Amino acid sequence: MQVVLREVHDSDLPVFFRQMNDPEAVRMAAFTAEDPADRDAFEAKWSRIRSSDVVARTVLADGDVVGSAAVYGEPGEREVTYWVDRAYWGRGVATAALRGLLEEVPERPLYARAAADNQGSLRVLEKCGFEITAQARGFANARGEEIDEVVLALKG
Repeated sequence: MQVVLREVHDSDLPVFFRQMNDPEAVRMAAFTAEDPADRDAFEAKWSRIRSSDVVARTVLADGDVVGSAAVYGEPGEREVTYWVDRAYWGRGVATAALRGLLEEVPERPLYARAAADNQGSLRVLEKCGFEITAQARGFANARGEEIDEVVLALKG
């Protein structure tokens, strides 16, 4: 499967919205929008992202839009984030997408956060060179409670 990144197009947004409303994926991601079904909030968020210095990319697998990946935040504290359609989990898509993003954004350190029980995401991050640097707790909108999370770093 060929995984590539490209600029985000307007036509990608309905696909992202659908993907980010998959109940199983939302639960696994945990740290999501307060109301993933709020289309206006989703559109406003992506409008802000696309007009900022966030490096946001669409993830394509064999030409199909299967997710997004981004680097955001202040210099020295920038974080990576990604979302891949559940139908593509376990097929190396997230790892390939994150590797591509890391090639495009060479600055280090970069950080990531994941729910401590999100083993798939933790594997992706570790395969890409991120190492666990801290444990934390945070409120997970998707689960309606505070949960354990892991902070990871990719250093130069």
